[in-house]
Amino acid sequence: MKKVILLLILLLPIFVAVSCGGKDANSGDKKKIVYWSMWNEVEPQGQVIKQAIADFMEKNPDVKVEINWNGRDIRKTLQPALDNKQKIDLWDEDLERTTVSWGKYGLNLDEYVEASYDTTEGKPYQDFVMRSLIEVSKSYSKDGSIYSIPYQPFMFTVMYNKDHFAKAGITKNPETWAEFLDACAKLKNAGYIPMTVDDAYVQVLLGYQLAKYKGSDWVKKLVLEGLWDDPVVLKAVQDWQKMYELGYISPNVAGNKFPQGQQEIANGEVSMYLNGTWLVNEIMPSTGPDFPWGQFLYPTVEGGTDTIYDTSYGSQGFQVNKNTKYPNEVFALIIHLTTGEWDKKLAQNTFGAPVASTTDWPVQLSDAKDLFPKLEKVYPFAAGIEYNKDKIPTIVANFIRVISGQLTSEDFIVEMKK
Repeated sequence: MKKVILLLILLLPIFVAVSCGGKDANSGDKKKIVYWSMWNEVEPQGQVIKQAIADFMEKNPDVKVEINWNGRDIRKTLQPALDNKQKIDLWDEDLERTTVSWGKYGLNLDEYVEASYDTTEGKPYQDFVMRSLIEVSKSYSKDGSIYSIPYQPFMFTVMYNKDHFAKAGITKNPETWAEFLDACAKLKNAGYIPMTVDDAYVQVLLGYQLAKYKGSDWVKKLVLEGLWDDPVVLKAVQDWQKMYELGYISPNVAGNKFPQGQQEIANGEVSMYLNGTWLVNEIMPSTGPDFPWGQFLYPTVEGGTDTIYDTSYGSQGFQVNKNTKYPNEVFALIIHLTTGEWDKKLAQNTFGAPVASTTDWPVQLSDAKDLFPKLEKVYPFAAGIEYNKDKIPTIVANFIRVISGQLTSEDFIVEMKK
């Protein structure tokens, strides 16, 4: 019965209860929702969300939404504000962070995602948006419930220049390490530098190579327990040392400081760069909208445990305060932002992935559209290699030396054991 009542409330044309005449029964004022945003107002995401909220208030005249543009400082400011009982009804940040770090402040949203709404074509909300991300969100919680609603999905893929691949005669995206090496050979023969990286993402290359051999949980164990003598570590490093020896890596990697690696892609100097799908938007000022973007998932390795569909993927997340006076209205706002017109506009204006299943995708991410439904295990960032924060600088410095020809794989192991 509770679910039926909830559904009836949320399916009203203006999405909010009318029994109070559109007013706050206690004060006679409009129902005020306070939203703390992870975006800055001038960012593309901020601009779309601002317009979407204005549209929501026009369609729901008894609701007022106040936006606090925190930017990334929300990671520092939100929890103290919540602990001090400041009125905040809704906030957003990384999907994992909202659930793991702030889940105790969040409302259990299971009943909301199990219901259907005007913009979900008769389907439960959780079946209309990317179900894989709903499950990821639940996996972050201690009780298997959902406390954060995904939006702005991303995944880690090899971002590449389709024109380079076509001119090199590559007709199929590589799925195995052997196929990847073959593609690199063809790119080099066609006059292109196959691969680049910079100091912000170099550890991701090693993390993924290790994870494809033994899984991301083992990568975490490696860095936490110092299992550097495991033969798989040497093998993974040797794989990338060979990439250098074959001339498949940009000669600039030794000195590449973020964002120099991605600028090599933007300038057409290099063909591939392992990064998140957010890269399209991030370097749009350099590439323009007509850059021939392609995406494929990091390849498997011989004898490895993990598939190509195991990768880092996730999204931002909307979280509702468990103490809000207006949970139905707040979730109606989330529906407004994550389905229909505004989900589409957010994807188009940020050249990102939409979260709703029927929304058009930006042409720049057409390959990623086909990959998202196939994703399997979710890796942490860099496939777990960053779980020992103290080791990250050493890993970065020494792996850069390997892929720039300054250090052998064997000496890498020696350095990591110091």
